[in-house]
Amino acid sequence: MTASSGPAADRRVVVLDVVGLQSDHLGGGHAPNLTELLDEEHTADLQPPFPAVTVPSQTTLATGRSPAAHGDVANGEYDRDADAVAFWERDRGDRTRIWEAAADAGLTTGALFFQHLVGTNADVSVTPSPIEDEDNNILEMNCWTNPDGLYDDLEAEYGHFPLHNYWGPAANERSSEWILTAAREAVERFDPDLLWVYVPHLDYDAQRHGPDAPETDAALETVDELLGSFLSFLRADERWQETVVNVVSEYGFHSVETPVFPNRALRQAGLLSVADDGDGGEEVDLARSAAFAMVDHQVAHVYADSDVLADARETLEALDGVAEVLGDRGKTARGIDHPNAGDLALVAEPDAWFQYYWWDANEAAPSYATDMDIHAKPGFDPCELFVGDAGLASLDPTQIGGSHGRVDEETLGVYGLGGPAAPEALSPDGPVDARAVAPTIATLLGVEERLEMDFEAASLLSGVRSTSD
Repeated sequence: MTASSGPAADRRVVVLDVVGLQSDHLGGGHAPNLTELLDEEHTADLQPPFPAVTVPSQTTLATGRSPAAHGDVANGEYDRDADAVAFWERDRGDRTRIWEAAADAGLTTGALFFQHLVGTNADVSVTPSPIEDEDNNILEMNCWTNPDGLYDDLEAEYGHFPLHNYWGPAANERSSEWILTAAREAVERFDPDLLWVYVPHLDYDAQRHGPDAPETDAALETVDELLGSFLSFLRADERWQETVVNVVSEYGFHSVETPVFPNRALRQAGLLSVADDGDGGEEVDLARSAAFAMVDHQVAHVYADSDVLADARETLEALDGVAEVLGDRGKTARGIDHPNAGDLALVAEPDAWFQYYWWDANEAAPSYATDMDIHAKPGFDPCELFVGDAGLASLDPTQIGGSHGRVDEETLGVYGLGGPAAPEALSPDGPVDARAVAPTIATLLGVEERLEMDFEAASLLSGVRSTSD
């Protein structure tokens, strides 16, 4: 490709990370703006890494490496030494994302609402960072930004970021609208050569109602309208003729109807221990438990003492809704053979998903189970999308209509290129490997040789000519 023939700053790359978008959403009437931007020659299915959940998918897309290499094997982490689980709290560590490498190479970069942005060197970045007390109660809404003070400016002009519309029973389009407004400000103020924008709206109703529900079609129409407004803004910008818009989706959804409870099974087998949480409920006692399942949508990592590993496996293989129990060989085959992974990994049937509960009666649930407390819960909890009878979050897992994590042909994401500076065609042989996205962006920016990144896949654009040449 000769797209890198001019100075890197002469080309602008915008990445719209539209979680939940799939190829069959284009051309069906619900997404006219995205359909106009992308055509069949510039669009392909995208195969996410396993597991196809937020953090592993995002890190793979932005680093060009698999979970076995970068270590993000779930949205949470189990600390074996401390016997503790933390969801959504990992820092950047030694993982270099494409915008960080491009910034080191001298480009102006931005990243908005990607996971684990605190501390990034992107020239412009925004990520939620509310001020909380010791019990994780929000005292004041805030965002961490580069540069310092940017959130103060955004809040003064547009109000606080609506965190309650970003996740929880009130999750809706307002959060995506605020993010895209911040993206416009990023373009106007910083003129980034690379801007990555996370757009979450479609994810909410796909989980609540399932991928085939009319509510999800309506959510697709809403997010397409928001993106259409943002694209109109870009078209009016003086750098539009130099712009390539990448549309990427982290995963698609399965319709589900079967919640599965591996921790209940481990408890019944005598492998998981609980303790009084001091508030009338039962808290898992990780230090005394011989086995525990850290659940994450359709995948669960099981951490077990070596002397009970066979018993744990036998117990979990017998559960309805469990399709596979992966040991060392299976983890290697799925690309998650990393020390962060469980001793075993569970894969749900397509119509099933894993819930973290270890109690049988709702009266025994720990105090945080009915709260919006994503950091305290030792497993991902989509029931937080529904108001509960005894608190803000529901305890009824049968309400969940959609889930993800498996990597199946019918739930692949999408990758597409649009805009006046897009290459003439994007014609991969089969689905695009998620690891190819970062090197493809490097090619579009014309900085492949200047980036200190060790990609595991080749750019999709080697030898392809840009329409702007």
